[in-house]
This record gives sequence, C-alpha cells and structure tokens, in this order.
Amino acid sequence: MSKPNGTERLRAVEDTTPTPEPNNSNGPFTSFFYGTLMAPEVLFSVIYGRKNPGKVFEDLHTFHPAILDNHARRVLAFADYPGVVPQEGESVQGVYVTGLTDANMERLDIFEGSEYVREKVKVRLLENGETRETEVYIYLHAEDLKEGEWDFEHFKKEKLALWSRE
Repeated sequence: MSKPNGTERLRAVEDTTPTPEPNNSNGPFTSFFYGTLMAPEVLFSVIYGRKNPGKVFEDLHTFHPAILDNHARRVLAFADYPGVVPQEGESVQGVYVTGLTDANMERLDIFEGSEYVREKVKVRLLENGETRETEVYIYLHAEDLKEGEWDFEHFKKEKLALWSRE
C-alpha cells in the first residue's frame, strides 16, 4: 500500500495555508523535526505555502541540530518519509525549531495527518548540550516501519523537489 507523497501531503494543507502577512510575530511553540521537515524548504512550504517565504518570515524561526534520546527513526514501507517511535537506548538526530505559531502547528498537524500524534519530549541541543522541552510527531503504526535508518541526505538529493512549493 502506497503512502501519500510530498505533493499529496502538501495538497492536504493547501486550503489552510495563507499567504504570509508581515504583521505575524514569531510564536511560542517549538518542535523537533526528524524527517522531511528538517529541510527548511519543506517546513516553510507547509507553514507558509511556499519554500521561500522571505527573510522576514524565515528569521522568525531558529533551527538547532538536536538529539532525541530513547527513540528510533525508521524507514516507512512505501513512503519517502520516516517515522519515529520510542525505543530505549537509541537516539535520533534532527532539528529543534523555534518561533512556531498556533497557525503553524495547526498546518503541521494537518500535514502529518492521522499517522502521527504530537507528544511532549525533551531534546538535547548539539551546540551546547542544553535540554529543551518540545513536541515531536510520533508515528502510530509500528507495523509499517522497516529496519534501517532513514537517510536525510538521500531525501535531499532525490526527493526534496517533490516536497516543496515555489
């Protein structure tokens, strides 16, 4: 069974993605991303409707390499994107993002769909070792996961264009 690709997942948020307005301010929410949303082009396509929303909007967010302990990132069968599940003793490298608003989080929830649930976790920032409480999307269907680590570099090289909007 094939999973939705980037174009189909972006289409799900299309009706809820407004044109960015300059009076928006950075929000109080943070999230840890470990898959397609680690690429700013994909994140901005989801939350602003285009991969390059402009410097004013890009500057509302900070991106910090981080580690999520006691979880594993796995390849999903028939999909370009990964899933993360709790797994004692394993860790996932990803990106801790700040400045997300209620509206951003709503669009991210739509984009992730019913396959994921948002949960509170603690991540460790690579730059200074500090711990931050944040949220992450946990994959709900462990039976769809395959052994092996999902490869972000392969995704960027082979699939990124399918997951971002002009």
